[in-house]
Amino acid sequence: NELNEKKQSILSSLSAQGENYDAFIKGYVLDADGNELEGEDVFELLKDLQGAFDDGKFPVFEAADGRVVIPLTGYIALEKDMDTVAGIIMAHKGETPGLGAEIATPKYQAQFVGKKIFKGDEFVSVKLRKGGAQDPEHEVDAISGGTKTSDGVTAMLYNSLEHYLPLLEAKRKAAVEQVVFAPVRDESNEENVENNE
Repeated sequence: NELNEKKQSILSSLSAQGENYDAFIKGYVLDADGNELEGEDVFELLKDLQGAFDDGKFPVFEAADGRVVIPLTGYIALEKDMDTVAGIIMAHKGETPGLGAEIATPKYQAQFVGKKIFKGDEFVSVKLRKGGAQDPEHEVDAISGGTKTSDGVTAMLYNSLEHYLPLLEAKRKAAVEQVVFAPVRDESNEENVENNE
């Protein structure tokens, strides 16, 4: 049941609840340099995520459409650009009802969709700002009366995502190259076809 719950949370972070997890998601583990580690059980590592991070093991889930999901106290999904938040599912137990628990509500989590974790090439993550978001691309409103929770979520997002920078930067570079060089490749292929005719 716990495994199914994790799989459903991963799909939910992508707004892909109707998908078959095993057909749509590939889970794997990276080292600190962003290289894939063989023989690691991603779900086993999720049981002690901080311990996995301390051991230099970083579980990641990649959707068939190129989006990725990064585990934290919950899951954050990123669009194919590896910059835009596709969705977030936060699990928070033991918070004062109505205060910190608000971060686990779909309404609050919806504020993260569309936020950016990079400012140009600089990794900035997403911040929860007391008094209301002032940078609409990189901030969401902090929880009123939940300063500790808001600060904790800001730190968790930054610290968790930072572990994945080698992967995110490599995928961002590949995406840019595809956009920049795809038209060049298409033109040269057309020329080759014309030359061969």
